[in-house]
Amino acid sequence: MNGRFKASGGTVGGGLLVAGTTSDAGKSVVTAGICRWLVRQGVRVAPFKAQNMSLNSFVTREGAEIGRAQAMQAAAARVEPSALMNPVLLKPGGDRSSQVVLLGKPVGELSAKGYFGHTGGGPASAGSALYGGRREELLGTVTDCLAELRRTHDAVICEGAGSPAEINLRRTDIVNMGIARAGRLPVVVVGDIDRGGVFASFFGTTALLSREDQELIAGYLVNKFRGDVSLLTPGLEMLRGVTGRPTFGVLPFAHGLGIDEEDGLRVSLRGALRESVVAPPHGADVLRVAVAAVPLMSNFTDVDALAAEPGVVVRFVDRAEELADADLVVVPGTRGTVRALAWLRERGLADALARRAAEGRPVLGICGGYQLLGEHIDDEVESRAGAVPGLGLLPVRVRFAAEKTLARPSGHALGEPVAGYEIHHGVAEVHGGETFLSDGQGRALDGCRVGSVWGTHWHGSLESDAFRRAFLRRVAADAGRAFVPAPDTSFGALREEQLDRLGDLIEEHADTAALLRLIEEGVPAGLPFVPPGAPRLAGPATAEPAPDTSSPPSPVPPREHEAHGDTVAPATAGEPSDHSNSLEGGIR
Repeated sequence: MNGRFKASGGTVGGGLLVAGTTSDAGKSVVTAGICRWLVRQGVRVAPFKAQNMSLNSFVTREGAEIGRAQAMQAAAARVEPSALMNPVLLKPGGDRSSQVVLLGKPVGELSAKGYFGHTGGGPASAGSALYGGRREELLGTVTDCLAELRRTHDAVICEGAGSPAEINLRRTDIVNMGIARAGRLPVVVVGDIDRGGVFASFFGTTALLSREDQELIAGYLVNKFRGDVSLLTPGLEMLRGVTGRPTFGVLPFAHGLGIDEEDGLRVSLRGALRESVVAPPHGADVLRVAVAAVPLMSNFTDVDALAAEPGVVVRFVDRAEELADADLVVVPGTRGTVRALAWLRERGLADALARRAAEGRPVLGICGGYQLLGEHIDDEVESRAGAVPGLGLLPVRVRFAAEKTLARPSGHALGEPVAGYEIHHGVAEVHGGETFLSDGQGRALDGCRVGSVWGTHWHGSLESDAFRRAFLRRVAADAGRAFVPAPDTSFGALREEQLDRLGDLIEEHADTAALLRLIEEGVPAGLPFVPPGAPRLAGPATAEPAPDTSSPPSPVPPREHEAHGDTVAPATAGEPSDHSNSLEGGIR
């Protein structure tokens, strides 16, 4: 092992892969929880996800783009996020294509076939020419990143994607059993019992893997259990009998868990607060915020900080009439600015926004939402639609550049300090209005304002507490609401509380001693094979051996243990959710 340390009376080092029976099983939450629990034990721990598909991303201090879930897992581990933690990020741009971000930088827009390489008998595509045959290179890149993290940390907690038993993807897998086998990582499979069928899912996931992959499946973790754990115990014992593998814990269903969302993960701070009763307002009125659920919505976690304010009610909308009683409308980021613009017009939301602006009622556009509020968009990069008229609510002309802007700016707005991060191809030329974000000495940095319409490229700006309060006071005044922001709401403190709750779940409901043994010693030897194993793929290229049914599973000697969501932006009506597009069959 590389790193060594003392924790809970033992020497620990190495790594662990948290896989799942499905998307949204709770892999991201469990990974963050394990990271927070370990760091509280004095362990130098880092998160890792080899390949992520998400429209919610973050910019590291070195200017690299990674998934926001990995940035939040880094916060759980109390380490600075790095491109090493998410070397391959896929950002859907339509039903059949994604932008590929490699080591924090975009390298191309490819179809699923282009990403995985040309395997048919016809002519290769442009994407195939770029990426064909490079799966080994990508695997080498991600294993190098994992090795570097393991060299500089005591433990690395890796997150898988989707399910490791997606047999159509195993040959090109670099995020589940591919990275587990390359790094000799023990695998714990998480299952969401709240959706049902968890025992069949655990068994079926194991039984569809090859013998070599099954050797790394150390056991299971039940997530989102409601009720008396003793009633579940007989099933867990029977599961061990047929698979020879223990269950390392049963995590209870818990409202209000918070971690930034990626595709398939529905437990962000925003989502958590929408499940619970909104805290009573500090003033006489509540403030109602409507977020336009545009297609390919990205970084919708920007509104989490608004939802954290007592008395602020946040909801996602897709109909014009739903804007009528909103005190603030937020048009969020999107990976398809021109597509979102057409969607707003088709649904009458564009006209509703224009009426709001004419009436002096507040509107905030963030990143892509800011761009479409402008007068003109020239896009030969993202949609390749060329010149397109915007909504004309802000004096801004946008030109899409081939090079993506990735930055961590800071400045001032409304007399308060503000910081954020930028992820966009669109370059805005502002020729009027008032300065929104400045350097504090009058020089404009980003965005603009006309009346009650505001726009900025800066994601995360609302997490700056003093600026958020100043902005909400201005919104309340424009909306005619007797709303007063609470003087002591700290978004950073709330985030820390949520991460501590995740750590508490692991500490209180998982067999932490068994998890420590896995991280230190790797997967136990002698785990039985569960037939039938991975089916042989059709065609000449077969990555997995033929199914081995020579011996039925036999229980391994019992080990004492106690019984102890991936992400989709809210789907717009008529639009596919991001991880349910056809790339799910090819890119994960």
